[in-house]
Amino acid sequence: MRPADLDRLTVQESADRYLDLIRARTVTGALSPATAEVYARDVATFAELSGPTHVLDDLTGEDVDAVLLAFARKPDGRRTTPRTGGQSAASQSRFRRSVSAFFKHATLAGWVQIDPMTTATVTARERGGLRPERRALTREQAQGLVGAARTLTTTQPPEGRRDQRTHLRDALIVMLLSTLGPRVSELVRANVEDFYTNDGVRYWRIFGKGGRTRDIPLPADVTDTLDAYLTTGRPPTPDKALLLSWRGRRLARGDVQAVIDRVQRHVDPAQRRTVTPHGLRHTTATHLLADAVDMDAVRRVLGHSDLATLGRYRDELPGELEVAMRTHPLLRPPR
Repeated sequence: MRPADLDRLTVQESADRYLDLIRARTVTGALSPATAEVYARDVATFAELSGPTHVLDDLTGEDVDAVLLAFARKPDGRRTTPRTGGQSAASQSRFRRSVSAFFKHATLAGWVQIDPMTTATVTARERGGLRPERRALTREQAQGLVGAARTLTTTQPPEGRRDQRTHLRDALIVMLLSTLGPRVSELVRANVEDFYTNDGVRYWRIFGKGGRTRDIPLPADVTDTLDAYLTTGRPPTPDKALLLSWRGRRLARGDVQAVIDRVQRHVDPAQRRTVTPHGLRHTTATHLLADAVDMDAVRRVLGHSDLATLGRYRDELPGELEVAMRTHPLLRPPR
């Protein structure tokens, strides 16, 4: 027998109310905009896959399992080249967490009598290593991409259409992602005022997860690219955003992959390999650690709160064991 105060909302109605709550929590600072965007996307996908007109309380654990499996098989539309086999294990786990949080609230709000997640059995498979598109670029591939970005900084802008004069912005995006490895959400949230100079060194104050900030010094080449973009490449606008579309609006997260792909077209085919913004974050961590940069310094560059997290970002490089044994510190001649 249903309780008298049970609110028999449809899936779409309950999703809309939940998303209103998410937006309110974002305004108050209880949730970061990036986290809220993920919740909103996942709950909207859940509503679509489960049937928006169904009554939420009528969904069973089996229904939720069917939705989780449907999501697992769903192509990842965020990539220009969709990966085969559907969603990654990490994306499946994230989606399941979002749905679980949605039903937890639905239970407290009286939209469902029993949380169907308690009887759902589908879980994401264990991650069996990094996906190819998230693996770090080799040194040659990374240098090819950075070299292509450098070339763009000396390219004369084409006459005519404004949407074709984005070479300095594109170069800056690739240089920042490749050398500092910020999260894509941190990159698109950056404002011009977040970059400052102290004792002749240019810094980027990055606003990261959990309200934490970190001040990262920019390499000289990145500083030069930033100055060129701010001087001649950024559209004149009162908007404080660093990265702008040719229309003068803040760049969205989904635009960054298209920028990387566009710069990749200038890379020698022998050095070219598709990579995501997160793959460039892996690239930063991998090559800084491979060059024996202090682990805590790398942690601070990436904005991790725990050194243990670096293990997930540090990828194996071809030939690195051979190099390590060739230059073993105990076998070097004494100074």
